[in-house]
Amino acid sequence: MRSGGQVTGARDNGSDDSVRQRGLAKMAEVYGTEFQDYPSDHFAVTADHLFAEIWSRPGLTIRDRRLILLGALAAQGAMDTAGIQIGAALRNAELTEAQLHEIALFLCYYVGWPTGTKLDLLVGTIVAQQKKAARKQSEQVGESESSLSSEDVSK
Repeated sequence: MRSGGQVTGARDNGSDDSVRQRGLAKMAEVYGTEFQDYPSDHFAVTADHLFAEIWSRPGLTIRDRRLILLGALAAQGAMDTAGIQIGAALRNAELTEAQLHEIALFLCYYVGWPTGTKLDLLVGTIVAQQKKAARKQSEQVGESESSLSSEDVSK
């Protein structure tokens, strides 16, 4: 696997390029952003097994899996990872802000009120971050469009 601190071979874990590409494609679908291949055993197992095989199995949608995962992460108090899932659910339009707040309230009864409350606050934080980023992007698009139209007028 590793020799002298370096990964030996492109696919030491027995996977082939098509499995890696399926894994990377599923990761992009799940998280709503592109992923680049990374030369580590941990990344190889994540892409090749977790995403190419487990997240790709029939029977549950990505939204279904995300709901289950949010419950499991909340039960573990893993708010950093829950935040990644919340952001992806919003980006992919799988869950609305209201639905995420409802999930947090529901989970309060199963994972404890403090943990459910942390999840609810995290939802609010991530929603605010995404709205701020969308406003900034919209302003940048508006500025570039107005500079283009003023160039046209000056011609």
